[in-house]
Amino acid sequence: MPTMHRFPYINPYVNDVFAKETSHWDFVFLRPLLLVAYFFIRTVLFPFKFVFHRVPYGFEAYAIDLTMTWGMKYLAKTDAAELFLRHVQIEPILYRHVLARQNADPPREVRKLNGIDGDFSVENLPTAVHNNMTIGHDLLSYELVDRFDKQAFLDNLDYIRSRRPLDHQQFSKEALNANRAHSWQVLGATNIVLLIVTTITVFGDLKTTMSALNSFSSDSILLWCLKRIYASDQEIQVDLDFFMQEVSNRGHYHSSAFFSNPSQYLYYHIVFDEVVYDMLCNRPPSTKQ
Repeated sequence: MPTMHRFPYINPYVNDVFAKETSHWDFVFLRPLLLVAYFFIRTVLFPFKFVFHRVPYGFEAYAIDLTMTWGMKYLAKTDAAELFLRHVQIEPILYRHVLARQNADPPREVRKLNGIDGDFSVENLPTAVHNNMTIGHDLLSYELVDRFDKQAFLDNLDYIRSRRPLDHQQFSKEALNANRAHSWQVLGATNIVLLIVTTITVFGDLKTTMSALNSFSSDSILLWCLKRIYASDQEIQVDLDFFMQEVSNRGHYHSSAFFSNPSQYLYYHIVFDEVVYDMLCNRPPSTKQ
């Protein structure tokens, strides 16, 4: 059986989720099969999409979210479903935090499960389907890149250091009740990521799929912000260095569909956001630099 790994630069909540997963049968036996299947699906479908499915036909978002919520309801282990629902809510909170006092124009439209300033309560699974949660979530990265102003961030750095991110518990997570009531508790977080990426690859048009696979540019901005926020904290600087991965931060302008790695999305995106959120909430940065 695999060892129960725990890494010093990852917070206890995420360490617990993944340490437990490594001993589950789906991680040991099913994950290799899903990885091989995803490789062949991607190899066949991307050339097909390039010719026949370059732009959306209208069903893509609905099909992706319907499949994703079915898996969340019946297949996902509860801790995996909770991790992904937390991620949907924590990521826009982090972006709001680093955008504080930027873009001082009139208030933006509050949309359900879309946009950095949106309402991310998920009262039930149909809410996710009817509001295009998956594609809307991927677009958050592009919105942060468009809205972020380096000089405005630096000018407001002391103010940002004095604040804490919003509490993600303000957003409803009642959709998890469907998982608790109906799930067969089959798949852990790693395999759920593989299935989500496969679902987007199968149902998405070329433009949508490539947008999803390249929706991690915001990680490099968030990492840069955290390095500045905690500039005087050497211990946190060391922890953050473990998230300076080449593909996710220095190679994000030209990511390839054929070299994209679903496991990387999990560990360098979802885990990174959890670690950052835990830092900002529980380790106040010094205002004296």
